[in-house]
Amino acid sequence: MSLQIRRAAPEDADAIARWNIAMAWETEQKQLDAETIGRGVRAVFEEPRRGFYLVAELDGIAVGCLLVTYEWSDWRCGDFWWVQSVYVAPEARRSGVFRAMYAHVKAMAEGAGAVGLRLYVELENERAQATYAGLGMERCHYYMYEAPLL
Repeated sequence: MSLQIRRAAPEDADAIARWNIAMAWETEQKQLDAETIGRGVRAVFEEPRRGFYLVAELDGIAVGCLLVTYEWSDWRCGDFWWVQSVYVAPEARRSGVFRAMYAHVKAMAEGAGAVGLRLYVELENERAQATYAGLGMERCHYYMYEAPLL
């Protein structure tokens, strides 16, 4: 079994949008609007300052992705890289796909001089929390708040 991690290309946008729709439903039972998520994914490719996607391929078939965005920290004078929109196709789960994507992102972040990696996870998603802890990530002491504007 061959596992490759690569930077996503604009041709991957439709698959990434579908995976985001599937992930939102699986984790939050939230129905995303296909038009909006499609525009949102394409916007990352159109404006690199927003971040980038990685795609995992298992035996040459795309089976997962994640998005990296940036948060400037004046306290640390550097960027945190946020891992978002993680999805692994059901048939590829528990085969090291996320672990490989995470290792790839971590190496990229270290090489770029980032000050840390962050992500958020649903409170009830204990499997994901265990995965992240198993990779050496620690739960932060911050709560996340949101003020929707749309």
